[in-house]
Amino acid sequence: MATTEQERNAESADTAQESDAAGGELRADPGRLAADLERLSEIGADPGGGISRISFSQEERAAHNLVSGWMVDLGLSVHTDSFGNTFGTLAGTDPTLPAIGFGSHLDSVPHGGRFDGTIGVLAGLEVIRMFAESDIKTAHPLMVVAFACEEGARFGEPCLGSKAVADVLQEADMERLRDANGTTLAQAMRALNFDPLALPQARWAPNTLAAFLELHIEQARSLEEGGERIGLVDAIAGNTRIRLVITGRQDHSGGTPMSQRRDALAAAAEVILAAESIANEPRRRATVATVGRLHVFPNSITTIPGDVEFYLDVRDVDSDRQRLTTRDIVSRAEETAARRGLRCEWEVVSDTSPVVLPKWLRDLTTAATDRLDVPHRVTTSGAGHDAGILSRAIPTAMLFVPSRDGLSHCPEEWTSMDDIAIGAHALAESIRNIDSFLTKEVAE
Repeated sequence: MATTEQERNAESADTAQESDAAGGELRADPGRLAADLERLSEIGADPGGGISRISFSQEERAAHNLVSGWMVDLGLSVHTDSFGNTFGTLAGTDPTLPAIGFGSHLDSVPHGGRFDGTIGVLAGLEVIRMFAESDIKTAHPLMVVAFACEEGARFGEPCLGSKAVADVLQEADMERLRDANGTTLAQAMRALNFDPLALPQARWAPNTLAAFLELHIEQARSLEEGGERIGLVDAIAGNTRIRLVITGRQDHSGGTPMSQRRDALAAAAEVILAAESIANEPRRRATVATVGRLHVFPNSITTIPGDVEFYLDVRDVDSDRQRLTTRDIVSRAEETAARRGLRCEWEVVSDTSPVVLPKWLRDLTTAATDRLDVPHRVTTSGAGHDAGILSRAIPTAMLFVPSRDGLSHCPEEWTSMDDIAIGAHALAESIRNIDSFLTKEVAE
C-alpha cells in the first residue's frame, strides 16, 4: 500500500491509464443540465436577472429542498445535516470503503449570478445519471454534496457549511458572526428550524470521504483567453477579512469649516485607496484587496459622517504575503485616523490560509481530461472554495470551466452549457480514475 505522496504521485498516472477500459462510454447532456439550471434559477431570481439566495434564507433552503428531491428521484440516500448541508449517497460495490464526494454550494451573493456553486451540484447529479445510463458501478460509494452558506456575503466568513463538517466552525462562532442587521448566525439558523447547539452532529467522522472533487466556474479570464475548456487547480488562495470602524465627529455640512472637520468617510476613502495602492505594489504580484461593504452614519446629504464601518478582504496564494498585506493596510488605517484626529478600531472576522492541492489527485484529473482530449491548463484559484476547507483533512481536487469575460458575482455571470457538460464529463472520468486508483491502493 502506498504511504507517501511521492509513491501516490507515481502510481496515480498508471492507474488512470488502466481505468480507461473500465465501464461504458459516458455522455453528459447539456440540455438536461440547462433544464436543471433554469429550474433552480427560478429560486431567488431578481427582477434584474440576478440571483439572491443568501445564506440561511428561505430561498437557500428552497434550493436545497429542490435538489434533495432530485437526489431522491435518482435513487440516492438523502440526508440534511444539523447545519443545513445536503448529501445524496449512492452505494458502491464495496461497503467497507469510504465515499468519493463531489459537489459545491447553492447559496449566492446578493444579486449574484446563476452559475457560481450551482453548476458543481448539478454536474454531480449529472454524473450519477451518466453512470446509471452507462451501467457503471464504482467500488466506493458516491456522495453528491450541496454545502450551505459558502458565500461570506452575509456573515463575513465564507465556507461555513464545509467548516462545520471539517470541525473548523466552533460553537462560539454562532454568536460571534453577525450580518449587517445584527442577526447572529445562531438566530438565522433558528429562524429556519436548525439548532445551532447541534453543530457537533454535523462534523464528519474520520474516513467519511476518501476524496472530494469540486467543479466550479473559473471566475476569471485565463481559460477563455487561452482557449482551454478545463482548469485543473493546484492551489487555492487564502483570505483575511477585517472589519474596520473609523469614528470622527458628526457635524453640519454647511456650518463646519473644512479645517475643523473630523470626517470619518473622508478618512475611510483614503484607507480604501491605500488598500488598492498597497495591493498593486510589484512585490505583491498575486495579492488582491477589496472593500465591498461600507456603512456610513448618519448617511445624510447635509451631515458630515461621524462613523464609517467597512470590511477589507485580502487574498493571496502566499500566506505570509496575505497576512503582511493585511497588516500593512490596517497600519495605514491607524495612521490615517491618527493624522486626522479620528479613532480607528478593527477586528479579524475570518482568516483562512492558502492551500496546495495534492499532485497525485490532480494527476488523476489530468489523465481524465487527456482521455477526453479536452484542452486544459493547471491554474490557481483566487477565490475561496469549500474544497479548500476540506483539503485540510481530505484529498481534494478542483476543476474549472470558463467564465465569459471572467465575470462572476453579478447577473452577467455566464458559462456555456457545452462547457458545463464537458466539465461534468471530466468530473465523471476523474471519479472513475480515483475509484480505480484508491481501490487498487487498498488491495495492495
